[in-house]
Amino acid sequence: MTDLIENISVEATPIQKFYAGANIFVTGATGFLGRILVEKLLRSCPDVASIYILIRNKKGKTAHDRLDEMFDDVVFKRLKDEQPKFRHKVVAVAGDCCLPDLGMSMQDRQMLINEINIVFHVAATVRFDEKLKVAVAINVRSVQDVLKMSKEMLNLKAVVHVSTAFAYCHLNSIEERFYPPPMSYKKLLTFVDVSTETLLEKITPEVLDKWPNTYTYTKAVGEDVVNCEGVGLPVAVFRPSIVISTYKEPIKAWINNMYGPTGVVMGAGIGLLHSLHCNPKVNANIVPVDMCVNALIASAWETNKNFEESQKLNKQPPSPPVPIYHFESSNENPIAWGSFMDKCSKYGMRTPTVKAVWYYYLSLQTTLIGHNLLILFMHFLPAFLCDMALTLFGKQPRLIKVYKKIHKFCAVISYFSTRSFEFGSKRVRSMIRNMTEQDQKIFFCDLRKLDWDEFFLEYTEGIRVYLIGDPIETLEAAKIRWRKLYYLHQGLKLLLLFFVVRILWAVLKIIFF
Repeated sequence: MTDLIENISVEATPIQKFYAGANIFVTGATGFLGRILVEKLLRSCPDVASIYILIRNKKGKTAHDRLDEMFDDVVFKRLKDEQPKFRHKVVAVAGDCCLPDLGMSMQDRQMLINEINIVFHVAATVRFDEKLKVAVAINVRSVQDVLKMSKEMLNLKAVVHVSTAFAYCHLNSIEERFYPPPMSYKKLLTFVDVSTETLLEKITPEVLDKWPNTYTYTKAVGEDVVNCEGVGLPVAVFRPSIVISTYKEPIKAWINNMYGPTGVVMGAGIGLLHSLHCNPKVNANIVPVDMCVNALIASAWETNKNFEESQKLNKQPPSPPVPIYHFESSNENPIAWGSFMDKCSKYGMRTPTVKAVWYYYLSLQTTLIGHNLLILFMHFLPAFLCDMALTLFGKQPRLIKVYKKIHKFCAVISYFSTRSFEFGSKRVRSMIRNMTEQDQKIFFCDLRKLDWDEFFLEYTEGIRVYLIGDPIETLEAAKIRWRKLYYLHQGLKLLLLFFVVRILWAVLKIIFF
């Protein structure tokens, strides 16, 4: 009877049927969002035919070696348990988004043209301080190359380009539509091609104009490529906001990078970061990566559905406008930076790390003056004293260097943590309504149903385990260390208070006595 029940196939959902038998091409699959995308497609769309992944050869390892290495990640454990025969479906394609035509061989390119049905262009350089030439190559030229190849694909169903909700972050209100780019992609590509590295580095601030960094600038120009070159294609632009750890799947709180607010939480949790230039009332615009990926997968399905309906309605149809999907939390389930840090503090205190160097203290400073004063006295002064002590003992000083990196990182975040953004997000809302009840469960992406307290309880533990590398088995030892650091912290506060009172008393004696 058990065998009979197991052999009964559950009817596939509309989204699962869309992916059944499909050959999918993914760029950026080895990255944070890309790994979750590949895992989810293989696990929740078990009838997918194959997934071709663009991977560059790196540090003496071939694309195939790096693919095998990727699947060793703990994030793929659930996939291995539920779909143990998945591996033959994944094909490594050697290439590089930094190079023309994605750095692929002509043979591989033709193979993709013949086979691929769905394209997810996820690859990007997310370094905010990336050199303009590199950022343009990855975030602009690769978009052109992907669309150029997509136009030749014989059985194309959908192409989704992953951009960012902050591509036009100089605007206070951002809708689900295209905006005039800072420069047309053709002009930018030509300009970068004929300019030297030295010249580009010199004039980058002038080129960026209203944009705060090369990442957002090139993402905006990348969207211009889609707007111009996506005519006649079933293509969409997907704009997530700040993507952080998983909410529930494939495992809770998985994360493998320190970008954005995660780096802040980690720095504060180990006792290194004590001040952040931030408006606590401004929305943080964070989204869990698993929910983001579910919305991304659903957006390809809806893009294809709407494109085909448009084709049926018109014998000689004009190309339908390229849909843009905003996936952000400020409309659906807003959380301010102040609440974000309060929850991280509340739940992080329950799972401290043995690797903490000091007790938790983080102040959100609305003014740059207040922030700079705090980093002077709470970062650089202690770092200077510690480095002096290390030098005296014949060891290499390092804290000043560490804090310089931390402050550079925090300066990037402050642009987004001190500004308020309004996003239109009607399309994702409509898409969720059009999904069946079963699809809404399998590809859960309704941010209104996200429980932030449940999320942050796991999030802080995930940072501890996956980023700091401190297994949960050390928790009792960590709590003992945490108590010691707490008493040291309180003792230092009393000592500082004592010195302040002594100084004030000395000043008062001079004035009044």
